[in-house]
Amino acid sequence: MKLQNYHENTEALHLNTMPNRSYYLPGNTRGEALSGESSRLLMLSGEWNFAYYQNCREVPEGAVQPDYAGEEFQPIPVPSTWQTEGYDRHQYTNIKYPFAFDPPYVPYQNPCGLYTRFFTLAEAEADARYCLNFEGVDSCFYLYIGGRFVGYSQVSHSTSEFDITDYVREGENHIAVLVLKWCDGSYLEDQDKFRMSGIFRDVYILTRPRDHIRDYFVHTDLTPGGVADIRVDVECVGSPAVRATLISPDGTELGAQDVKDGKVSFSVANPLLWNAEEPNLYLLYLETENEYIAQRVGIRQVEIVDGVILFNGKPLRFNGANRHDSDPFTGCAISREQAMRDLTIMKAHNINAVRTSHYPTAPWFVQLCDEYGFYVIDEADIEIHGTTTIYKGGEGKEDEGTFGLIAKDPRFEASIMDRVQRCVTRDKNSASIVMWSLGNESGYGPSFEKAGRWVKEYDPSRLTHYESSIYEDGGHKNDTSMLDVYSRMYASVAEIEKYFSAPGTPKPEGFPKPFVQCEYIHAMGNGPGDGEDYFALMEKYPGFCGGFVWEWCDHAVYMGRTADGRDKYFYGGDFGEFPHDGNFCMDGLVYPDRTPHTGLLEFKNICRPVRAELLEDGRVRFRNMRRFLPTGEMLTAEFEVTKDGEVVQKGQIPLNIAPMESKELDLGLKVPDSGNCHLTIRYYQKGERPMTPAGHELGFDQLALRSESKIPAQAAQGVKVADGEATVIVSGEGFRYVFDKPTGLFTSLVYGNRPLLERPMEWNIWRAPTDNDRNIRLEWEDAGYDRHTVKVYGIEAAEENGRAKIRVDFSIAAIHIQRILEIKAEWTVGSDGSINLDAKCRRNTDMPFLPRFGLRLFLPRAFDSLEYLGYGPTESYRDKRQGTWYGRFASTVAAQHEDYIKPQENGSHWGCTCAGLSDNDGYSLAVESGEPFSFGVSPYTQEELTALPHNFELTPCGSTVLCVDYDQSGLGSNSCGPELLEQYRLNDAEFRFSVCLRPAAGK
Repeated sequence: MKLQNYHENTEALHLNTMPNRSYYLPGNTRGEALSGESSRLLMLSGEWNFAYYQNCREVPEGAVQPDYAGEEFQPIPVPSTWQTEGYDRHQYTNIKYPFAFDPPYVPYQNPCGLYTRFFTLAEAEADARYCLNFEGVDSCFYLYIGGRFVGYSQVSHSTSEFDITDYVREGENHIAVLVLKWCDGSYLEDQDKFRMSGIFRDVYILTRPRDHIRDYFVHTDLTPGGVADIRVDVECVGSPAVRATLISPDGTELGAQDVKDGKVSFSVANPLLWNAEEPNLYLLYLETENEYIAQRVGIRQVEIVDGVILFNGKPLRFNGANRHDSDPFTGCAISREQAMRDLTIMKAHNINAVRTSHYPTAPWFVQLCDEYGFYVIDEADIEIHGTTTIYKGGEGKEDEGTFGLIAKDPRFEASIMDRVQRCVTRDKNSASIVMWSLGNESGYGPSFEKAGRWVKEYDPSRLTHYESSIYEDGGHKNDTSMLDVYSRMYASVAEIEKYFSAPGTPKPEGFPKPFVQCEYIHAMGNGPGDGEDYFALMEKYPGFCGGFVWEWCDHAVYMGRTADGRDKYFYGGDFGEFPHDGNFCMDGLVYPDRTPHTGLLEFKNICRPVRAELLEDGRVRFRNMRRFLPTGEMLTAEFEVTKDGEVVQKGQIPLNIAPMESKELDLGLKVPDSGNCHLTIRYYQKGERPMTPAGHELGFDQLALRSESKIPAQAAQGVKVADGEATVIVSGEGFRYVFDKPTGLFTSLVYGNRPLLERPMEWNIWRAPTDNDRNIRLEWEDAGYDRHTVKVYGIEAAEENGRAKIRVDFSIAAIHIQRILEIKAEWTVGSDGSINLDAKCRRNTDMPFLPRFGLRLFLPRAFDSLEYLGYGPTESYRDKRQGTWYGRFASTVAAQHEDYIKPQENGSHWGCTCAGLSDNDGYSLAVESGEPFSFGVSPYTQEELTALPHNFELTPCGSTVLCVDYDQSGLGSNSCGPELLEQYRLNDAEFRFSVCLRPAAGK
């Protein structure tokens, strides 16, 4: 099929499309306009005929004609993507373009899909206009009706509207849409996601009267006297009489006026303002003789005062997440129900903001954010970071700037402006949008500067954002005067401190601009681990208005189930594609099926609505973290005092604190005079809200009241010590232990005639690398941490005071590498069979910090029941424990496994004082210490978790694997973010590990 080559022509972005306008669905009545179920709307979404071709030039001549009957056509749902329907193949790439870098050209072998169907137009009013809308087509399309070429359009995530009045007739009509996989616009759509193609959003026809409202723009202003001025600019086709009616959130009509000279305004005294906590919406009707348009209006004000963003006069805080359109079954074709599921989970986990990464969502998505209360950074459909991976001229030139190649290319200037304008124009009437983002990771240049100036002129009521403005290359001096915030990705804690406070430090142009982390705490795999540290900076510096976690969900493709019923999810590289970026798309706060990661639980509690602090006099200071709701309206609070995990006191807390204010209360706490005692305060939602039920837990605080270091007692009534050449055998009533001299560890523990070890004990410094370990892992492997050996220099074994004492002097090192650790360990075995370890360790500080240090034991699989006193019930680490609390927990070994799709370290518990495993016969092994330790239990080995790429490939090793750790290094977010903070590294030059293993026999 011969095509006019618009798809490689940057001067032909749209052909015969209608001018941009705001999103609305007109109706014949107010009810139709409000519901969106309009009789003026003919929905074309549904089943279409579809033919896939490897090359757009291979489409048969005549295939777009109504009478074409090619056998290649098969039914396909619209919206959908053709990859999720079995055509082409999936490809995940983050930065690299999936085709040669030769802008504006794309491969000659350009796959395409031809969509056809018939539709029927009923009789309409005289002089009606028929407007065909495509809300999202990737990447571009040629449109035919009745076999006649109508037009062309690109920009995958924006609406394209065509006036097809002259191409249709009453009765049956035929439509054909040829969608190409790539076009010149693909250079601007290099988003970090699975690359999918097709008609992935709704298609419909609007029947419009000859004279109608074409566009409108609602402006809201607040006067110092507390009066809201609602102004509406209306643009019409023809000269219809337009009537505007404003209705309050409670349904009261506040006024009706005729639109004159394209303008109308209302004044509202004592208005109910919109914010994410109280999303109050007024209702505006714009009516002509034949049509009604309904627009929900949120009255709010965004301004910057002294470097702080104020929203309705209060400092704004984004507890945000970056969200892609992504589903393991439907790909990027997302329904309202799927979007509502995301927003409902976000609301339940205290997320109050969404960045539409990295393109506009479906137009109704921001309306959902208006209705349910989310702040939005709305981002244009632009990402060009593939320019950073092109060949740069050999060694030593890898940093030579290429980021701005397209940003400074005049051929793409119109494309960049077009994409920004389409985003802003379509979504301009949504109250939830706080900032317009010019795009993501695309370099900077005159094209973005011009687009930014246009946005500020067109809509000065909102803020402008563009993170890539911080990059300069090619001699261009960046003008960022049109940008309102200083935006960063993954800035470290130190960099943020430097931005705000370092004396004499050069500041970005325009400082003090508010600081926003448009991406931070990379949530890949087991993490993120540094959310609380960033929260502390937001509290310290009001100009730090918050951030958006990267990202909301794991991107994956569902591939069915294994024979034993486990779900199979594939990520980058699993489809044989090139290039790909592996599991870098598995970086969300929720799994692909929207099950929360433990990282989401962590983030939820960091963003809790109230924070409590224990004062020296025993009172508790409570701070309301919300900006607009008093605590008395939103929550109830309960407290309990525990001693070693057991509740000794509980009660209700009357909290009535104004927004952003604090109050000190005496709770009458009765603190036991022994044990580890904690005050736990839980906050529950008062009353039902649209997305969360009454009683929903909003978060908790746990405050330490007293701590106690207990050294486990050990019986001393006589043990036998047999010191042999290679072993030391320690025995007593009911037990026999074998200690291996070459390894300095026990190889056999038999207690009550039952073996407790299925393999010899091991010293353990390795962990299955988490995704956030992906960078330090190379250093760990270079240092031999994954293949270490033990060298024992001396052992002394004897019976002392009724106990067995074994003293070992040894080191840990790897083949061909120097010592990692030097350790002097003392093992003490009591006559009750308990084993105390006291290890004094010296680390080689020339080597990287340790993943962990401790012991690994392989217990019988029957040891499946777990009880512990520590931080749970989910996994916890040095820097990932805000979503857990100190308590007494019971579980199973299998339940401790956090099933990350790419296997990695998981399931550890930090800050424990005791843990015990037992079988059904009552045999058990307890771990106790006077100092907090970490432990983890798993049916899998760390070797298997290290080696296997997918969770469905894991096979239980047949034992219960118990890791008892002095500690583990924290998790951080270095899969994409900054290096792990020093305080979370196991980096001690010297440390001491003391622990007791206490077995017990069944009845």
